[in-house]
Amino acid sequence: MRILALDSALARASVALVEHGRVVGSSTFMQPRGQSVALAPMVEAVLAGQGYDLVAVTIGPGSFTGLRAALSLAHGLASGGLPLVAVTVAEALAEEVGPLAGRVLWTVIDNRRGRVFLDRCGALTAVALNDLPVPAEPVAVAGDAAVEVMAALAARGHDVRLTNARMPHARYVAIAAQRRVEMGLALRAALPLYVDPPDAKLPAAGLRPAPSTWR
Repeated sequence: MRILALDSALARASVALVEHGRVVGSSTFMQPRGQSVALAPMVEAVLAGQGYDLVAVTIGPGSFTGLRAALSLAHGLASGGLPLVAVTVAEALAEEVGPLAGRVLWTVIDNRRGRVFLDRCGALTAVALNDLPVPAEPVAVAGDAAVEVMAALAARGHDVRLTNARMPHARYVAIAAQRRVEMGLALRAALPLYVDPPDAKLPAAGLRPAPSTWR
């Protein structure tokens, strides 16, 4: 099975074509801005006329714009009737980290509002660093807020280890998607995974009336 995977959930965008766990082609874009614009040309370069059997994409948590851009492109790439498998950032990072002897993986993503998105075995919450839960067992941390969370836990005397996984890569998105398919796990909806409510709100007075049309 050949999997085309996309990710632009955080500050890095990546595309990979993966077959049986082996990377056939990949591209990475790491800039402060422009990930969503870079995705389509990256896909074109990675495919180079090659086919694929399944599309995989990260659904979050992460950047509002990045998630929606990758998801929109993924839906288009799968529109011919191909399977579309949604993967969380935590699932992709867990594939990169690999087995953890006696530790539980905490994935922590900076939400840019003074809190982190904390994923513990699929339980996702938004929490301030000062309000991190007490680990019931030794933990390992991954994600773009891993350094800060590790420091906060270590300062309280908890047994914590820092991993090298900071941002998801499309290669591991593909591997996580393949694992879900092979294990027969239920497929998630390929929609953005938001933890916090959106910043944009409807005005208190409601929307403006539709403009009149000229006759």
